[in-house]
Amino acid sequence: MKKINEIFYSLQGEGYYTGTPAVFVRFSGCNLKCDFCDTRHEQGNLMSDEMIVAEVSKYPCRMVVLTGGEPGLWIDKGLVDALHHAGKYISVETNGTCVLPSEVDWVTCSPKLGADLRLTRIDEVKVVYLGQDVSAYLDLPAKHFFLQPCSCKNTAEVVGYIKVHPQWRLSLQTHKLIDIP
Repeated sequence: MKKINEIFYSLQGEGYYTGTPAVFVRFSGCNLKCDFCDTRHEQGNLMSDEMIVAEVSKYPCRMVVLTGGEPGLWIDKGLVDALHHAGKYISVETNGTCVLPSEVDWVTCSPKLGADLRLTRIDEVKVVYLGQDVSAYLDLPAKHFFLQPCSCKNTAEVVGYIKVHPQWRLSLQTHKLIDIP
């Protein structure tokens, strides 16, 4: 059983897959307590893998985003296999501190300062920029690197940083900017 805060259908609002229809499976709880976190979801209902797949399968898209909280606390090979069997493409949004099943299709890591990363693969790094030194994150074995303003509040600062450090790309929380439900 896995603790699920919510399952909903929308568009991916951030990072590489921005604008892609997706079913979001938001897991409850996180092993980190970041001051800027906008997803402190502790409440939830226990659901089996079968229940999760049944709910996800109600929607017409192929992409499923496992997010949180920290989904790495909950997901396992059984859930990933069940979602694949249902024809889904699985993206995980993680802080990187948990080992993920190798069968996941896409890994978005939002690393946090001081946290030990335990990932064997990263497809995209997405850092919420608060003025911190982010240069070390460019050493991570990822294909894509995104900087994101903190809740759309410091966009000009992030744009300025990226113009000086063009290894980064801008990621906006478009779901917040244009109020995507």
